[in-house]
Amino acid sequence: MSAPSASPVRNVVFDVGNVLIAWDPNHLYSRLIPDAAEREHFLTHVCSPAWNLEQDRGRSWAEAIDELSVQHPEKRELIEAYSSGWHDMVPGTIADTVVLLEDLKAAEVPLYAITNFSAEKWIEATGRFPFLGNSFIDTVVSAHERLLKPDPAIYHVLLERNGLVAEECVFIDDSPRNVEGARAVGMQAIHFTGPANLRAALAELGIRG
Repeated sequence: MSAPSASPVRNVVFDVGNVLIAWDPNHLYSRLIPDAAEREHFLTHVCSPAWNLEQDRGRSWAEAIDELSVQHPEKRELIEAYSSGWHDMVPGTIADTVVLLEDLKAAEVPLYAITNFSAEKWIEATGRFPFLGNSFIDTVVSAHERLLKPDPAIYHVLLERNGLVAEECVFIDDSPRNVEGARAVGMQAIHFTGPANLRAALAELGIRG
């Protein structure tokens, strides 16, 4: 839920992955590695979350695949699939959150986004989901800034670039660490657990679509 509000909230700042669009590597790798234990090991120790996060920090996919394939040459095809099969990891939108986004946009609520996202996949995502490219006044993409949530600097990029007051912004993210990162710079913040809860939490802050 949201932190107590000291200032009226005027601006809504969205995360993207698992807030507006669904993302889970298991959607792809459950087909490529049917054995659950083997798949978990691969996604934990080979194509690990930390490895994937470096693409969100700005490393190219070609470099990432080459570096990891040197360590695991027998798994190169599976490693390459993390990029070539990326869209299989993203089955679609979180539809009711997108409806909420559209309602807020129609109500002329100022909308922004901060997302940990690879530069290459951001191009693909905005091509597939046009609303990601036309709903926000500004989007801070981690790979473009070489910064990752919850580093305070990435939130300050949005605030300073757009002349925003932190206390007048509410940030929405599915990661508790990223929510706490936003609160640490003075923003209101909501831990996303589902579209209905989000709509209710925004209403508590006086934001209605």
